[in-house]
Amino acid sequence: MKKLSASLVLVVVIAYGFFSYNTEAQFTSKPPPPLKLSDPLPANLFIELAKNVNPAVVNISTSAIARGARLRDPMMELFEQFYGVRPQQQPRTNKPQKLSLGTGFIIREDGLILTNNHVVQGADIIQVQLTENSDKTYDAKLIGSDARLDIALIKIDAGNKLPAVSLGSSKDLQVGEWVAAFGNPFGHGHSMTKGIISSIGRTLGEINKVPLLQTDASINPGNSGGPLVNSKGYVIGINQAIDARAQGIGFAIPIDDVKKILPDLESRGSIRKGYIGVSLGDLDPEAAAHVGLEEDAGGAVIVGVEAGGPANMGGLKPYDIVTEVNGRKIKNSTDMMDAIADSAIGEKAKLTVQRDRKKVNLTVQIAERPSDQRLAQKLSRDKKSPTGQKAPNNFGFTLADIDDNLRDQWDIPKEVKKPIILQVEQGTMASLAGLRPGDLILDVNKEEVSTAKDVFAKLNKKANTFRIARGNRVIVVTIAD
Repeated sequence: MKKLSASLVLVVVIAYGFFSYNTEAQFTSKPPPPLKLSDPLPANLFIELAKNVNPAVVNISTSAIARGARLRDPMMELFEQFYGVRPQQQPRTNKPQKLSLGTGFIIREDGLILTNNHVVQGADIIQVQLTENSDKTYDAKLIGSDARLDIALIKIDAGNKLPAVSLGSSKDLQVGEWVAAFGNPFGHGHSMTKGIISSIGRTLGEINKVPLLQTDASINPGNSGGPLVNSKGYVIGINQAIDARAQGIGFAIPIDDVKKILPDLESRGSIRKGYIGVSLGDLDPEAAAHVGLEEDAGGAVIVGVEAGGPANMGGLKPYDIVTEVNGRKIKNSTDMMDAIADSAIGEKAKLTVQRDRKKVNLTVQIAERPSDQRLAQKLSRDKKSPTGQKAPNNFGFTLADIDDNLRDQWDIPKEVKKPIILQVEQGTMASLAGLRPGDLILDVNKEEVSTAKDVFAKLNKKANTFRIARGNRVIVVTIAD
């Protein structure tokens, strides 16, 4: 994923008490307005909060079989996705490997537990420890989850009633309110930190669909999924992430947004979302200019279209760029995903699309999103080593027409019919320009191509501009001698 598009800036102003300016000689200061203060904060407030909340806080550990993926702390993964840190690869293994340490909290006496989706996502085994000094762990079942809101419900059977927290409300929170964060930071066991609500309604679309609470209560890896409680002991948020570039900037999901989806998560495992059957990507500025969009116009690239799905029936095609949905401006794939997910099922959505440098208006009927699980396994195919044709003029890349074997290898939708780069020779013009194996060539020098033969026919000897699809992005690459 990409870096945060809007960096958070923290300006710290420290006022020292040794200034000796004679302010009275310059002006006469008015007394401050009277403060409307409630009762003094009890000296034992946080002691009582710890006694009441900690018994309902649980430690969550997960394991997974690698299957070629990285096995890492999901919260660290979250930081890396948003802040551009390159993770180290871990070796593959067929044995379950430790995936994460996180936090959850019991919301019902029968063992129903709330946590972050990124704590349990991809786990084959979820285990819950009720107290840090206990050697006993309980296998948990995933009841429901939503990745965009980063919420998951799991459940354990402890054989007896368990202490549960009380869910409060986040709608009337005010900046400056005392809060306490509970969790299992870095696997150290039950821990509590205190702070205040620093801000309300932080819109960080890259992290979460809903505006978040900001707090200066310390939140660290392992705190993910823990409760953020107010001075009355009510849960008003779920700890989610921190700004890794600073200290004292943590984020929590408001509990009111969580309570809205709990019934659906428990009853059906997911929430109802709009769906049109597309794979989405983002457009970099150079690629946007290449297809005639204004600077900063944005848009979501249609990377793949499900055959027979709503988008297909509505006329959407791969590499269309959607700029509006029902009049809502679309800046990137996240905007598009949210706009469709929030649309009423059965509604006919009006889409504005950029296609071949022309504006096209389409109508697509919103369907209900099917299960995230694959409906069927891919057909096994004979994995023959693909061969291709070398580009002329020593450009340094090998190209092939797409086939079923290559589709399976590179996970390319079947409706996409574009030539694919198989090899890039080190030190050549293609390598220096940034071309990579797996890139799909969409056009050459602003002329659309469908086959390797088309590409070679449109190449100039000295310099060429390619619009390519790379994963879920469309970018422009220029090869010059």
